Amino acid sequence: MGVERDLDLLENKNSNVLTGMNFEIRMDDEPNFSDPEDFVDDITDEELLDDLLKNEPEETDGVESVIIVDGIPKVGPERFEKLKNVIHKLYSNFGKIATVDYPLDENGVTKGYVFLEFSSPEIANEAVKATNGYKLDKHHIFHVNLFTDFKKYENIPDEWRPPSPQPYVEHGNLKYWLQEPDAYDQYSVIYESGGKTAIYLNTNPEPTLLQEREAWTETYVQWSPLGTYLATFHPRGIALWVGEKFTQFMRFSHNKVQCISFSPCEKYLVTFSNIPESKDDPNCIMIWEIATGIKKRSFHLEPHLPLTWPMIKWSHDDKYFAKLGKDMLSVYETPSFGLMEKKSIKIPGIKNFSWSPTDNIVAYWVVGEKDVPARVILLEIPSRKELRSKNLFNVADCNMQWPKSGDYLCVKVVRYTKAKKEKNEIKYGKMYVNFEVFYMREKQIPVDSIEIKENIIAFSWEPVGNKFAVIHGDGAFITVSFYGIKSGGTMTLLKKFEKKQCNRLFWSPFGQYIVLAELKTSMSGSLEFIDTSDFTSMAFIKDILASDVEWDPTGRYVVSATSQWTYKLDNAFWLWTFCGRLFRKKDVEGFCQLLWRPRPPTLLSEEKVKEIKKNLKKFSAHFDLKDQMSLSKASKEIIDKRLKLIKEFGNMRKRMIDEFNSNKIIRLELRNGIDTDELDSEVGNLEEEVVEFLIKEDIVVLEE
Repeated sequence: MGVERDLDLLENKNSNVLTGMNFEIRMDDEPNFSDPEDFVDDITDEELLDDLLKNEPEETDGVESVIIVDGIPKVGPERFEKLKNVIHKLYSNFGKIATVDYPLDENGVTKGYVFLEFSSPEIANEAVKATNGYKLDKHHIFHVNLFTDFKKYENIPDEWRPPSPQPYVEHGNLKYWLQEPDAYDQYSVIYESGGKTAIYLNTNPEPTLLQEREAWTETYVQWSPLGTYLATFHPRGIALWVGEKFTQFMRFSHNKVQCISFSPCEKYLVTFSNIPESKDDPNCIMIWEIATGIKKRSFHLEPHLPLTWPMIKWSHDDKYFAKLGKDMLSVYETPSFGLMEKKSIKIPGIKNFSWSPTDNIVAYWVVGEKDVPARVILLEIPSRKELRSKNLFNVADCNMQWPKSGDYLCVKVVRYTKAKKEKNEIKYGKMYVNFEVFYMREKQIPVDSIEIKENIIAFSWEPVGNKFAVIHGDGAFITVSFYGIKSGGTMTLLKKFEKKQCNRLFWSPFGQYIVLAELKTSMSGSLEFIDTSDFTSMAFIKDILASDVEWDPTGRYVVSATSQWTYKLDNAFWLWTFCGRLFRKKDVEGFCQLLWRPRPPTLLSEEKVKEIKKNLKKFSAHFDLKDQMSLSKASKEIIDKRLKLIKEFGNMRKRMIDEFNSNKIIRLELRNGIDTDELDSEVGNLEEEVVEFLIKEDIVVLEE
């Protein structure tokens, strides 16, 4: 009971206190919040609203996306809508246009320029580069500038100051691998299921590791066509690596790149991703300048065209590139990256095209319709002069191949036999193949034709030479036929191999030698090495499971590989000589890809190359000696160590002899002038004593 009484007293006490406080507050006067008359407010809005003012729009926001097009026609109200449509059609190709403003005079006539605002500064820059100097007609040439350029030009100082030099970045010798004294080639290997990438030098007897890195690439690697750059793939784009240490040369930002291609002279890089950059800029194909890393041009992915790579094809000298469109071929010029003559070439029914490897000539084929035949056409660039055309009937498909010399164009034409007319419809029969060969170096470019009425599995033209090979037939009756052009200029069957096991053809980079390969079959495959100079089979290797075959750039070695991307087990690669002798086998855990580093074309003339081939036997003894030395049991490191020790011993011996000779006077004084050394005046012919001592003795008991 005492505790309850104490709690009641405490509760009453707190109630009285609260009542007193309320009474005192009600009795006081209301507070006054007014400032004194002499009060000065020194607090700024930035201090009070700092977070909100950070997001306040500025007057210059968005001007980086505005361009000014000067030189447009001056038209009245009756032609104003037509002008707007022309300008919108031209500039909407670069991206979304946010706003357009046409200044008008008091009569409603345009003043000759227009303001265009795009959705991003990148699109505005691309529009300026592509359309500055655009010729609308004979009297109107566009002069296009960014809106921000005017402010830049207004603020040019009166006194010229030289630009500050940019720091030089040393990337090493970009062609160092060509100076290898023994002409060993390099190759890249991806293994451990893509986790590691390494660069090897193909030394003998074992390859030399030059560089090894983990997670160097996300998917695969690719060498540039002249071997200068190594490209690696990453989620945010492409990286190029150069030099002896493979330092990073340039990065190109393009999300989820799937395919890339280099221009033949390595000036430009094309990247492709089927994921657009953004909704406002849905470009999937981008062209970059390698030296600067600047994006020069980009293109949409046209849904009506087949998804084949490369979509951008280059001329041999990087001066032009072309892109296929619907019923048109668009040829662009570099370095402006504008359309040649400001318009595409309209070609109804065009299906595919190919550049000559040595001349600015485009070969393309056009599908036929009803009674109109299909055609293969040779077009000269930039004159657009038609050099030759060939009509083809009942065509289903065409495939074009050039040798490196550009002397010939071989067109594989898939045709079908025409059946009878039934109910005003033409029914077609079986397929057969024609090979149309264009003689590019002869007058009027004559064409020769060969017909094969069998299933064509593969065909390939000799890279350097005048022959091509065809695999044809079905099932167990597979035939390999070789055709060549004789001195009279006629195509002739040179050799036919029947009942062969192959589905792929791999020519040596310099011709003459070819590998007939059976790849990616459920059963074990095979490789056959053939010398086409006399069509002898140099070697036949069977029961070898392979997914890839690749020649080295010199034509001395061939690699056959079993990639984890195709087969999950027994991943390895085999190195063969050009005549089919096994040089090395390498089992690699999780092996994925092997690529040889390309070499640029030789600087030697054709006469010099022929002279070297003619006198090759004179140099063979020297090469054989070097090969024997490299095949010795001692490794390269041990040989270098031994040479270093021999050199150090020779230097030490010379120092000791010099010191011995310099102390002769002292020895004579100690020996009372008697010369007991009996030294020769030149070398110091001391008596040599051979001492032999036992290092180790092993006793092995042999059983009877």
